[in-house]
Amino acid sequence: MKYVHGYNLKENIRLQDQASTLVELLHSDTFYPAGCRVLEAGCGVGAQTITLARNSPNAHITSVDISDTSIAGARGKIKEAGYTNVFFRQADIYNLPFKPESFDHIFVCFVLEHLDRPKEALNSLKNLLKRGGTITVIEGDHGSTYFYPDSDAAHRAIRCQVELQKRAGGNADIGRELYPLLKGAGFGDIRVSPRMVYVDSSRPLLVEGFTKNTFTAMIEGVRQLSVEAGLIDEKAFDEGIKALYRTTEADGVFCYTFFKAIGKRNELPDIFK
Repeated sequence: MKYVHGYNLKENIRLQDQASTLVELLHSDTFYPAGCRVLEAGCGVGAQTITLARNSPNAHITSVDISDTSIAGARGKIKEAGYTNVFFRQADIYNLPFKPESFDHIFVCFVLEHLDRPKEALNSLKNLLKRGGTITVIEGDHGSTYFYPDSDAAHRAIRCQVELQKRAGGNADIGRELYPLLKGAGFGDIRVSPRMVYVDSSRPLLVEGFTKNTFTAMIEGVRQLSVEAGLIDEKAFDEGIKALYRTTEADGVFCYTFFKAIGKRNELPDIFK
């Protein structure tokens, strides 16, 4: 797995802005019962872990990530926030060091988009889930982006990020695929809900927190890589970024859709179904 956005401080801050801005939209219904064991697969710098710990203070949460650096950052954030119900461990999502049926629930947020084998990852996670347990998956979909004023330059800059992620083995449009992915991995009772972010100037917190500091900052962050890859020249990319910032003005509108899917592991082995 290659994280196309990098692991620098600027990206860390962007992830924190994204998490705090979207907490109500994505996690108003994310709660786990007291005493249950929850696996957060791909916790990164802990941007979502904070919310998990706060929403389910009496659940036992194990958060894993492939990056030692990210784990250290996440552990520090949880400690600073005063939560004691999270245990961290460095591990590869394709080869997690847990026994089958170790967890009551699994949570995966903004992870599958970066994997070259998302179905294999889901199959691996399913084996760690107790029968009757649930998996929650949240992903974005860059193809859902639209805005006013519309701009070909902005769309071209966005496509650079999509292409770079594709070349790294990921899929920036994976949100629309959550249902077939979970279905293909053998989960049942799958429910997918689109969570659209709608932004105009009457919502200044979203203008700053999402359009500027989350989405446009993400696209702007791949400027050098896009130019070096020959996907676009500097002038054209900068025109696209300027057009994205234009949507944050008084008459601008910006829309983006996330998808939240919840699936269940069958109570009985497949041979009895």
